[in-house]
Amino acid sequence: MTRNGESALGIYVSIPFCRSKCTYCNFASGVYPAADHERYVDRLVEDVSQAPIWSKSMGTECPRRVDTVYLGGGTPSLLAPDLLVRLFDSIRAEFDLDADAEITMECAPGQIADATLVAMAAAGVNRVSLGVQSFVDSEAHASGRLHGRAIIEEDLRRLREAGIANLNVDLIAGLPGQTFASWEESLEALVESGVPHASVYMLEVDEYSRLGREMLKGGVRYRADLVPGDDAIARMYERAIERLENAGLAQYEISNFAPPGFRAKHNLRYWHRRPYLGVGLDASSMLASNTAALGLGGQARHPEVLRSTTTDDLKEYLAGPSTPEITHVSPARQFEEAWFLGLRMNEGVELIALTQEFGSEKLVPAMQTVERLVDDGLLITDGAHARLTSRGRLLSNDVFQEFLESEVATIM
Repeated sequence: MTRNGESALGIYVSIPFCRSKCTYCNFASGVYPAADHERYVDRLVEDVSQAPIWSKSMGTECPRRVDTVYLGGGTPSLLAPDLLVRLFDSIRAEFDLDADAEITMECAPGQIADATLVAMAAAGVNRVSLGVQSFVDSEAHASGRLHGRAIIEEDLRRLREAGIANLNVDLIAGLPGQTFASWEESLEALVESGVPHASVYMLEVDEYSRLGREMLKGGVRYRADLVPGDDAIARMYERAIERLENAGLAQYEISNFAPPGFRAKHNLRYWHRRPYLGVGLDASSMLASNTAALGLGGQARHPEVLRSTTTDDLKEYLAGPSTPEITHVSPARQFEEAWFLGLRMNEGVELIALTQEFGSEKLVPAMQTVERLVDDGLLITDGAHARLTSRGRLLSNDVFQEFLESEVATIM
């Protein structure tokens, strides 16, 4: 989990408050009374202050040095300026932030008050991810968004004027009523905006969003009957790769596009399996234990990893500290994660690093799977890396499942 002497921590802070709930959203977020905001920040500050103690009690390492902070949600920009200041003060009181730490905050267009923007800049926020989803006003409004293209453009201007130029824009391929022409319009608007980072997601259909539930039952609410088909969504995604590449936003992960200097450091932490601490509602942490697992012959070889997840019930979270759900991640599971997280990256899985971490005997059956997927046109390998092909990215979940099913029995 720690590579090349990596000893810094990333912190994720969940802010679950929204002004409206998007039809496609499947996150633990919602429209809650503003009166809950202060109580929630009280709990966040408590979690931050107790994190080193909790980590020690679990036998895990919680590095004091922090090089990434990410406020996600929800809509973190809905917090009052004084609450943002208090939250960041608590993080800096307990941890040592690198001078050049990446500090990201998710914002919704039209929901960044002037005073909030001043507080963000003063707190050190240097990267903003803007939840645009579509530059076409009718598509955005039908999905529950409260903004239009003019508001997006104005917020981008305001953020840059405040000194925050490291900007990401999210888009979703497959929104109800979306056509190839309207998708092209959103892509062109994104390119014209000049942002150095873009995230493009294909619409997820599951029971955890209102739109997903309606689609699964074949209904028409939320314009579920107007959602493009899978083939159309795949073509939109492929067009995004092409258009953004031509604009200098190279794909570096299945859903993310940027030149090297603007890749999302916090998200890279997840894909590279580096330690992170999550605080707030439905937040996850992954920390290494203070002891290494014993390999053959009793020699310490591989760190044990602990993952925890907090409750997704706001009332329960506000009521006070509760016991998070704890999972001890076995070497077998870590090996699986090394494959399906590594393959998300365009650079792919580094085979030598995997051998050094898990041992050559673990790689043999995995490479048999790789060879079969190469024959199927889903992977490519040059002997040093294994990578998804363009077709493999479209069928990535199927590829990942191959490693989940094939490796677990060989590495328990």
